[in-house]
Amino acid sequence: MTDQADRGFRLTQQAMRRQLAALPHDLYLVRLIHNRTRRPLPGQRLWTPTELLHPATIKFLRIHNREGFDVYIHPDEYDQNAGYILLDLDRADAGVVHRMQHHGHDPCLVLQTSPGHLQAWIRVSVSPLEPFLATAIARQLAHQYRGDPASADWRHLGRLAGFTNQKPARRTLLGYAPWVKIVHARPVLAPNATALIQSALHRGGPARREASAVTIASPSPSPAPICPAKATAIYRNCLRRWRIADRFSPPDWSILDLWVAKHLRSLGLPATQVADIIRHGSPQFPRQHGDPNDYLRRTLARAAFPFSPQGGSCD
Repeated sequence: MTDQADRGFRLTQQAMRRQLAALPHDLYLVRLIHNRTRRPLPGQRLWTPTELLHPATIKFLRIHNREGFDVYIHPDEYDQNAGYILLDLDRADAGVVHRMQHHGHDPCLVLQTSPGHLQAWIRVSVSPLEPFLATAIARQLAHQYRGDPASADWRHLGRLAGFTNQKPARRTLLGYAPWVKIVHARPVLAPNATALIQSALHRGGPARREASAVTIASPSPSPAPICPAKATAIYRNCLRRWRIADRFSPPDWSILDLWVAKHLRSLGLPATQVADIIRHGSPQFPRQHGDPNDYLRRTLARAAFPFSPQGGSCD
C-alpha cells in the first residue's frame, strides 16, 4: 500500500470509528448502491462494529466506492427501529443544528454529505421503536427543520463517513466526488426525546397508542421450570418444522432465537420458560454474547409482537 493510499485508509477508518461511536448499536445494515444505475451491490448482510472496522472490510468498501458505489448504513433492529431517526437536511442553513439543540433535539451525529448538504441522526430511544412511531417522529422532525420528507421513515439509510459521494450532481468544479465528513459526533440521547415520542403517539390516535403499550406480561410467581432436555427438544422441533436447515446455511442463530421467542410467547408460554428454552436449546449459547441475561431480556422484549415464520406449534 502506498503512503497516500495508507493515509486514505487511516482517514476512512477514523471516520467510520467516530460514526459508529456516535451511533452505538449491536448490528448495522450496510448497502452499496451504484450512483448511475441505482442498483445495489448483490448480497446483503448485517455487520457488527468489529466486523465493519476490520481492515479487509474497509478495503472492500473503499474499492467499491471508487468504482461508483455510494456507501449507506443504518443501525439495524430487525423489524423495528433501533431508536435512531435520520434527518436529511438537503439544503441546510448554517443555524439548523443550533436550533435542534435549542429545542432539545440534539443530534448525536451530523454529516456533511457534500457542501451545503447535511444528514443528522437523532437518538430518541434506548429501546426499539415500532415502525409507525419512528416514521411519525421522522416526519415531525423533517417538517420542523425543513428536511427531505421523502427520507422521513423508520429505516431510511444514511451515508457512511470516510467515503465519497458519487452522485454526479454533487461533484466539484474540478470533477471530484466530495467526501462525506463528520461535522458533529457525540453519543447522546435527545433531551426532549420523550416529548417527541408522546407527540407522535398522540397524533397516531387511540389504536396506535394501545399498540405501543404492548409489553411482556409479568410471569407467574413460580412457573414450572423446563428441564434442559425438554428445552432443547422444543427448540429443535421449531427448527425442524420451519425447515431451517434447508432454508438457511448457515443460519443466523440470533434471528432464530427471536423467531422461537416470538412464536412461543404467542402460544402463551411465560417469559422465563421461553428464556430457558433459548438458553438450553440455542446452539452453542451464549456464543459471542458477553451478557447472556441481557441478550435474553432484549430478545424477549422484541418478541412482544407475535410472529411465526411458518406457523404451527413446535411444542
